[in-house]
Amino acid sequence: MAESVSVALDAMGGDNAPGEIVKGAVDAVNMDNTIHVYLVGKQDLVEAELRKYTYQKEQIDIVDAPDVIETGEPPVMAIRRKKESSLVKALTMVKEKKADAFVSAGSSGAILVGGQVIVGRLPGVERPPMSPLIPTAKGVSLLLDSGANVDSRPSFLVQWAKMGSIYMENVVGIKNPKVAIVNVGVEEEKGNQLVKETYPLLKACKDINFVGSIEARDIPNGDADVIVCDAFVGNVILKLYEGLAKTLLSKIKGAFMSSLKSKIGALLVKGSLKDTLKSFDATEYGGAPLIGLNGLVVKTHGNAKAKEIRNSILQCKKFKEEKVTEKITESIQHNPLEDEA
Repeated sequence: MAESVSVALDAMGGDNAPGEIVKGAVDAVNMDNTIHVYLVGKQDLVEAELRKYTYQKEQIDIVDAPDVIETGEPPVMAIRRKKESSLVKALTMVKEKKADAFVSAGSSGAILVGGQVIVGRLPGVERPPMSPLIPTAKGVSLLLDSGANVDSRPSFLVQWAKMGSIYMENVVGIKNPKVAIVNVGVEEEKGNQLVKETYPLLKACKDINFVGSIEARDIPNGDADVIVCDAFVGNVILKLYEGLAKTLLSKIKGAFMSSLKSKIGALLVKGSLKDTLKSFDATEYGGAPLIGLNGLVVKTHGNAKAKEIRNSILQCKKFKEEKVTEKITESIQHNPLEDEA
């Protein structure tokens, strides 16, 4: 019998709340009858959206939360003051084990603070990274960190490599995933101080498949499955990725619409092109988990629509089924570098 999963969904977070958030929840439960969603938000608004859809009533519950943490609010102050906000109440459900996972398109800062303060870190985890899957020519790669820790230490990156390897092997299904560190060249002696100090530690780590440095231009080719870097570098990579993809899609569309001949050509390749572009759609892979917490916390894009919310909820089920949290705890507590000391 399939294992069930319960997800506390921040119904008020993001640019398209609550409409697209609620639709994503309905789509998820209609796809999988082992998923239970708690829609945490303003009850009257959430109920009004739910009335638009048909679904199994026992799979969705509403948890009333009258307050909302807005994107521009100082995260620490907002978490402390708005105890009745959808974000805080949903995270508290994960802390109290009333839900297995949390998903939100809301304030990144508040999710990062709330995840660590409310849900808490796993024993031994120094800093949880924000970890989105990014599309590549060979499938997907996991980027750690993309926004949580701008100032990082070598020990952080080593932990991220280990946790990222566990995630990719168990959730994505890539055996013995290749781990690389972002650098300005492939030579071992290159890089800034952080990279130079981290490289030998990764090289000596026996429970990961470290393949060395990776330059930014090789990331889209899929030369590594797990990519580690500090959050400043990771966020630049992620935002450039998203911006370039959007620009290229716009240019391709413009080229196809430029003449009658090109429009005919577009019709001929429409099916193949659609399949190709779908593989480079980040929303297909769900949100970015904050790995290393005592419960699953997933951040989606602020402008997330129903498809991304649905896929993020489905992502939570795989995370629980494969016992990723337990495997990360075991990996972090066993440090082969310390065994050799």
